[in-house]
Amino acid sequence: MNQTTQMHQISRQLPEYEHSFSPYYCDGPTEILRRLGLTEFTITGNKLAGRCRSYLQNHGLLIDYQGKTGPYDLVLTGSDLFLPKNIRHTRIVLVQEGMTDPESIMFHLVKRLRFLPLWLAVGTSTTGLSDAYRAFCVASEGYRDFFIRKGVRPEKIVVTGIPNFDDCQRYCINDFPYRHYALACTSALREIFRREDRKAFIRRAVEIADGRRLIFKLHPNENVQRATREIHRHAPGAMVFPTGSAEEMIANCDVLITRVSSTALVGLALGKETYSDFDMDELRRLTPLQNRSAALNIANVCRRLLEAAPL
Repeated sequence: MNQTTQMHQISRQLPEYEHSFSPYYCDGPTEILRRLGLTEFTITGNKLAGRCRSYLQNHGLLIDYQGKTGPYDLVLTGSDLFLPKNIRHTRIVLVQEGMTDPESIMFHLVKRLRFLPLWLAVGTSTTGLSDAYRAFCVASEGYRDFFIRKGVRPEKIVVTGIPNFDDCQRYCINDFPYRHYALACTSALREIFRREDRKAFIRRAVEIADGRRLIFKLHPNENVQRATREIHRHAPGAMVFPTGSAEEMIANCDVLITRVSSTALVGLALGKETYSDFDMDELRRLTPLQNRSAALNIANVCRRLLEAAPL
């Protein structure tokens, strides 16, 4: 949903162009895996693609699933880990979604052996390494340096800010009924086959809360029943929210506890006491620009590409 809402905001800044939207899709052998239900832990799975489709329908946006009515003059995407064949020769603008996953052994293997698909690294650590886009719009100067270190070509990176993170103060105006609590935002590590000691995370959250009300906001791709059961076992009395705006909950909290969640960037932008698995000094350097104009900046990148000579 983070990627879906960002794309919607960018489209609003391009009123002179026609827009179509599609949930993420794949082709070839990966599409066979999707049909067999083996990609449910990814954004191509029926669960997350269904949420995207519902959002698009509720906002009256034109849906062209799999881009079948193309070709298009420009494609915007929040991920380049898998690029379907029907967009690979189109102008592509990649927009940073949020925080990327930690680099694993598979990240280094995929980066070294470039014939391997980027999605094989599991997670978002290889974001930007496809080099299949004309421009990569990122959240801050810190992230520009971060992606260059990963191997992204500097001339393709444009520091624009990213829409859902460029005005975190707006989340302070909300109707979430609680204030002055400790908030723990979980990560869906187990759903992408990464190791997680959830018991230790919950107990750490209890320790940091130090007697304050403790609220858990679950990752949208998480197994809700399992996560809720674990929280009630190790943090009796804690409140659990499977849905709702994590950003608004962060705005009302005193302290934020995360693991590998982009919500840490919101906490830092709002000056909250924030805990994360990532190095906190680096996260402060990466904190997204609060320019309130990311969608417009990205739209202007698109305009420059659209106004250039035809492919």
